[in-house]
Amino acid sequence: MTAEAEELRAFPSPFSIETPEGCEGWEEMYPPWALFDERRREHDENRLWFWNSMHFPVPMPAFDMVEVDTPYYALGGWQNRAFAVPGAMGVDYRIVNGYVYISPNPVTDPEKIAERSRFFQQRAGYYYENWDELYARWRERMEALNREVSEIPVPGLPEYEPEAVVFEGGEPSWATLLASYRRALDCIERMWQYHFEFLLLGYGAYLTFSEFCKQALPDIPDQHISQMVAGIDVVLFRPDAELRRLARLAIDLGVAEAFREGRSPEEIEAELGRSDAGRRWLEELEKVKDPWFNMGTGDGLYHYYGSWHDDPSIPYSSLIGHIAALQAGEDIERPTRELAERRDRLVGEYEALMDEEARQTFRELLGLSRKVFPYVEEHKFYCDYWFQSRFFNKIREFGALLARHGFIEEGEDIFQLSRYEVMQALEELALTWSTGGEALGPHHWPQIVERRKRILKRLEEWTPPPALGRMPEAVVDPAIAMLWGVTPQQLQEWARAQRDGSGNELAGAAASPGEVEGTARVVRSLEEISEVRAGEILVCTSTSPAWAPIFSKIKATVTDIGGIMSHAAIVSREYGLPAVVGTGTATSRIKTGQRVRVDGTNGRVTVLDG
Repeated sequence: MTAEAEELRAFPSPFSIETPEGCEGWEEMYPPWALFDERRREHDENRLWFWNSMHFPVPMPAFDMVEVDTPYYALGGWQNRAFAVPGAMGVDYRIVNGYVYISPNPVTDPEKIAERSRFFQQRAGYYYENWDELYARWRERMEALNREVSEIPVPGLPEYEPEAVVFEGGEPSWATLLASYRRALDCIERMWQYHFEFLLLGYGAYLTFSEFCKQALPDIPDQHISQMVAGIDVVLFRPDAELRRLARLAIDLGVAEAFREGRSPEEIEAELGRSDAGRRWLEELEKVKDPWFNMGTGDGLYHYYGSWHDDPSIPYSSLIGHIAALQAGEDIERPTRELAERRDRLVGEYEALMDEEARQTFRELLGLSRKVFPYVEEHKFYCDYWFQSRFFNKIREFGALLARHGFIEEGEDIFQLSRYEVMQALEELALTWSTGGEALGPHHWPQIVERRKRILKRLEEWTPPPALGRMPEAVVDPAIAMLWGVTPQQLQEWARAQRDGSGNELAGAAASPGEVEGTARVVRSLEEISEVRAGEILVCTSTSPAWAPIFSKIKATVTDIGGIMSHAAIVSREYGLPAVVGTGTATSRIKTGQRVRVDGTNGRVTVLDG
């Protein structure tokens, strides 16, 4: 093996990563099992760990770790213990300088794979056969859970208990407080249980279809397989459809001038409120908000993302773009007709290459993929956006209570404590409120909060390597390639970029066809989304379906992480935009304002200047 080949077989050892200056003690924010530990060195150092920047692009605050632990044991429970997916168990994770790295646990024993296949076929088959009925019941459960988490009471701990507690056997305030917090955590555990119940099957149907296509049609591109499942309407595109309708209404009512680039939502609404036509538009907006403003501003996995209710900058930025495009005579609709025509043309062309038996199997698997695919995107609206924004707002109520009693400086500080530490703070508050004693919490927690804020801010300045550990011979979990774009070829590209440094060309997965040139807009944080301007090329770590409204403004998408079925790839195809995903380093190698060429057909991005 050449020296170059050997160098490209390994990423940095996770045990070689140094703590950035000023971040000493960052480990205290995370549970011990989440860290690389010398006692597991041999096990951990000889496997691949890649930065899950698709879901966790910035360092994790202590409380937000509930969004790491809970989904990974829910994923493992369904994948490994319930459905027994033949080739994959669960996913291990580790925290490095606040960033989440993951490594899948494959099943490699052929006998074990065969054993699991029998379980999977029986259990997954039941879901596929009864999909519509089971999915309808799932929606009812999720809508009920979203109501439940909003309605959890957070008592104010009054000077004296109300008479109902004394005379009617009501629950004491301290007991309600502790039970309510436990109930909030129970709600998020159930949400993640619901989240993964159908998700694996949605991906599984597509993977089965993809594998069949590659066996029957060895030369078929991955892009063509995904295009045959494109152009299917899902609930996740409804919020943007409503924004497009509101944009037309603003023009029809003669109030479009209120929507000017650079204006805040508050400034726009203030101007609209000064005219009858503007007030009519605002009334229509209120009708749209329930439920469509439950869309999240990000993936929902950080406490500060919120929903469009909490931060309307994304929908208003989209409205500004839609109105400007309409006034310029442009078509702002998703190209669903063109997608359907391309989809049907591809299906016809590939069917013509098969014999009758293969054609029948092809049609059945394609039909199943199209049937179950909507869940792959729709679950995010119910779970990651609607629920998560309400869950974090409920936790804010507990934070406000702790702040009123001096345990933290302000309610938002609660997210600097782990979920276990929050319970400790609430238990002491319940104790000292009940007894009238002096609490230690106001002397203990504020200094911890301030130290962690400083550390997180410094950790955000650190650039994590895309992967750690040993390069695998093969990536056996197809979902890892499909969602994250982690393939042996792409890992080699990441390693080469790490070794050779900067260059003017990046390689990634060809996620959505087409070639365009334009000005790059690098978006690394939620606050920067509103800065995206019409005609720019979006460069980001990954996208969220919550960003869908800005896809009518941009010309193409480039991401650090992601495969052909990542959110960025799916949404780009649905909007007919070229996309290259899984480049590994786009956000660190491309600067806002640079001119770039995006070749979504061949998976190449070229920096043309600077």
